[in-house]
This record gives sequence, structure tokens and C-alpha cells, in this order.
Amino acid sequence: MTVAVAILSVFLVIALIAAASFYRKAHELRMDLTGAVMSRTEISNFLSRFSAGINCEDGLDGALHSSARYVGEQIEAGSVAIYGINDGRLIALGVCGEYPLCAAAGKFSSSDQKSLEELRRETVNVGEGFIGSIAKSRHGELVPLASIDERFASYPDKDDLGSIMAVPMSKEGIVYGVICAVDNRMLPGKPFSNAQYNRLKALSAQVLMVQQLVQVYGEISRRERIDQELAFVRQFQNSLLPPGEVTIGDFSVCARTTSAKEVNGDFFDMVKIDENRLLVMVGDACGKGMPACILASMTRSFARAMAAEFTTLTKFLRDVNANLNRDSDADRFITMGCCLIDKRGGLVEFGRAGHTDMIMHVHDHLRRFSPLGTALGMLSDEDAEFDTICLAVDHGSSIMLFSDGLSEALNHDREEFGTERLANAFHVACDHRDTPNAIIDEVMAAVHEFEYEQNDDQTMIVIHRP
Repeated sequence: MTVAVAILSVFLVIALIAAASFYRKAHELRMDLTGAVMSRTEISNFLSRFSAGINCEDGLDGALHSSARYVGEQIEAGSVAIYGINDGRLIALGVCGEYPLCAAAGKFSSSDQKSLEELRRETVNVGEGFIGSIAKSRHGELVPLASIDERFASYPDKDDLGSIMAVPMSKEGIVYGVICAVDNRMLPGKPFSNAQYNRLKALSAQVLMVQQLVQVYGEISRRERIDQELAFVRQFQNSLLPPGEVTIGDFSVCARTTSAKEVNGDFFDMVKIDENRLLVMVGDACGKGMPACILASMTRSFARAMAAEFTTLTKFLRDVNANLNRDSDADRFITMGCCLIDKRGGLVEFGRAGHTDMIMHVHDHLRRFSPLGTALGMLSDEDAEFDTICLAVDHGSSIMLFSDGLSEALNHDREEFGTERLANAFHVACDHRDTPNAIIDEVMAAVHEFEYEQNDDQTMIVIHRP
């Protein structure tokens, strides 16, 4: 009897250890997903802040002051300063709040131009003082109480200094500046937490992006400046796209997008809702160029944020619309098509917001679906309506989502390619191609052969169930 109890106890301990390990891994996966969504949203917010800062009366300064304010909001800091490096010296480029690390003028006030000029004249050698040591060591630091730290003894308000933290802004081993945050607003009088410090480190890449964009604006001619900016944004925009090919169960999804200008007003995304469901999206912002790019980026951020709390496809579209209607101009809108793939029953639910039809190739026939839905951002939540349709997708079927840049492609006679030609090209491709990537290649080749010049962004997604 004693031996049996001992054996049972051993098995119980093993089971408890296994359960704890499973819970820990599940928690880590949830945190990774949350972190990815937050990261993408932060990048989009930084692009919007940069554009707003450039357009304000402070011009280039406005972009960096706006970035400093954004960092302060995200990490709950009383004040933030962004330093850049020039010829081995650090100079303040953007500041917010009452920043105390100014030896000549005392606390900097974001509303006082004179104190800002004093702060900028007070350059710091790399390797000297607290800020300079961060730049030289290339490692950040969190100081729990700066008033008792000798490195801050030269500042007029040293006795009132609380917690301070700073991180370098670096890329490929090269330090381009330092971000310094002062005073913990989350818990006044208490040191910054490790979570706040890690968040500051995570934000340094976005701040560096804004700093480099500002440098591009200041160093080259107007035409070259615009070209450089757009090329940078285009490269950065492309880096945010998800993998072009994704599988879930026996479904394969492939997406492709090409822009008519330097930046893209179309977007596509694929978001894993859970182990069984994948949300596939294609969007097309009104207009072209930078305004459309920013609107597409904003929509994608909202969509990813809403997908993290997904319940139904109809509610998802309503939530994205409500956010866009609140935060965008009345004359700005975006169309979107969404497919929710459920691998368990081979189901696909389709909903759209003013977007092009979904075209399905099944049993050597084409079917087109166009449920009701208004473009996102045009109407309030009370007035917007969205319907969806759910289909059982047989093996051997393919589904195409696309932006109107494909159907509205023009030839030399200004004739549109049209949805009928596009559907026929899709039909032909499905008949003798067995992968979504090959289907996209053939359809886009047909469009490019027809058009004389690409005049709109073009995006296509194919969902295939072999």
C-alpha cells in the first residue's frame, strides 16, 4: 500500500510540472501575439505623428517634438528629450515636458523657445556625463534616484531629480543618438519600472526612423528630399507586409501587391485569430500617394487591433469603421474585403466594405459574391451596415480577392480591363495552375499585357483548397 501511494505521488508531481510548463508556454504565446499587434500599431502611429509634425508650424522640429511627446505618453514619463549625434557631440533635437537636464537654463519648458535654444547650445561630448556615457557605451541605463548620483551634480535642479532612464538609438552597431526620460508619471516619486525601461528601448527604433527622415529632409534638395522620403517609406511599408504565402489546415493563401507610385494605398494582411481560423484582408484607400499610404497604414493598425479581440466578422467591420470614422477626415475612406477561413469545416466567411466582389472558381465554374457593405470611414456606426456570406469550400476550389487597380487597368485606347476579363483570366489560370502563387502570376501577367501603364495600386489574394 505504501509503495502504491508513493508511485501515485510521483505521477501527481509529474502531472503538476507538465501542467505548469503548458500554462507558461501558452502565456508566452499570448504575450508574443499581443506584442506583435502593439508593435505594428506603434509603427503606424509614428508615421502619422511624423506627418502631422512636419505639417505643423515648427516644421522639422515639430516631427521630433511630436515624437518626444509620443514616447512620453507611451512610457508615462514627465519629460523626454531626443538627442542626435553630430561630429562626436550630442544635441537636443526634440523635447517635451519640463526637462531638467539643462545646466545653463534649468528646467526646459516645451512652451519656452528661449530655453529650447539654451538646451540646444548645450551640446554634450560623446563619453561625457550621463547622456554622453550612454552614447559611448551603447547600453541603456535606469537610474532609480538621480539626485544622489554624482553624474547629475552640475544641473541646477539636481536636488529635485527623480528617476531617469536613457537608451541609445542604434542601428547595425552604430549609435545615432540617445533618448532620455525623466520622472515616472505612473508612480510619482518612484523609480521607473523595468517594463517602462524595456518599452523605451522598444520605441527607440521608431524614434530613430523619424530622426533619419528629418535628416533626409534637411540635407538634400526639395525634389531629392521627396524622392528619398518616399523611397524610405515604401521600403518601410513593404517591410511591414506579412509573408506572401500562408497555410492553415489544407488551405493555402497567397498575396501580391504592386504600387503605381512610390508608396502604396493598397494593403493586405493575414491575421491568425486562433488555431483554427485565419482572417485574410485586402484594402484600397481612396486616392494615391502619401495620403492614401497613411490611410491604409492607419486602417491596417486598427484592423490588427480589432482582430486581437475578434468575435464576429460583422462586428469586426463595424469596429474598424467606427475607429476610422472618428479619426479620419470626412472625405477620406477605404474599401476592404475580408475572408475568415475556418479549417475545421472547410468554411470561408466573406464580408466587404465597399470593396470589389469575391470571385470563386469551383467545379469549373465561376461564382461572384457581393454582400452589402459601405466603405470604411464614410458613415457613422449607426448608419453603416455590413452583411457577410458563409460558404463551404470544396476541395479543388480557389477564391480571388482583388483591388480595383486590376479591373480598372487601362489600355492605349483608355479601355478598362474590366471585372469580366479579370474573372476569365482567373478561370483560365485555375484550370491549369495548381498553386495560388502560380494563379496570381498568370492573372497579373494578363493584366500587364493589356495595360499600357500601371495607373493604380494593384493587389490580389488567392485562397486555394487543393
